[in-house]
Amino acid sequence: MPLVRIDLPASVPAPAAAAVSRAVHQALVDIFQVPPDDLFHVVARRAPGELVCTPRFLGIEHGDRVAFVQIACSPGRTVGLKEALYDRIARDVARAADLRGEDVIVNLLETARENWSFGAGLAQYALQDRARPAVAS
Repeated sequence: MPLVRIDLPASVPAPAAAAVSRAVHQALVDIFQVPPDDLFHVVARRAPGELVCTPRFLGIEHGDRVAFVQIACSPGRTVGLKEALYDRIARDVARAADLRGEDVIVNLLETARENWSFGAGLAQYALQDRARPAVAS
C-alpha cells in the first residue's frame, strides 16, 4: 500500500526515471514484503531550482543533483528494516539515475491503515479490519 513520490532533476532522462520507479518498488517488495502488484508512484522531473537541498547536513555532502523519495506506508516495520530500505533505495536509485547515493534523500511517512482509499470512495483497509474477528486476550 505504499504511495511513493519521486522527484528527480529534469536532467534525468525519462527511461532512467522509469528505472528509478522500478528500483524503489523492487526495494519495497524485497525488504518491506510489499505485494508486487501494490504499485502507486508519482514520478516527477523538476526544473533547476525546484529541488532545494542544503549542501551539507548531518555529515553528508550534497551535490546539485538530488533526488527525493517519499514513501507513505502503514506503520509497524522495525528500524532495521527501514535502514535496509534506505540503503537499498540510495544505491539503486543512484545507479538508475546516474546520481550519487549521497544525493538520494528518502523520507518515510507512516500512516494508519484507515487513512487509505484505493478508489471508489471506500476505505478498503478499514473495511477489512472491521471484518476480522476480534482476538481474545
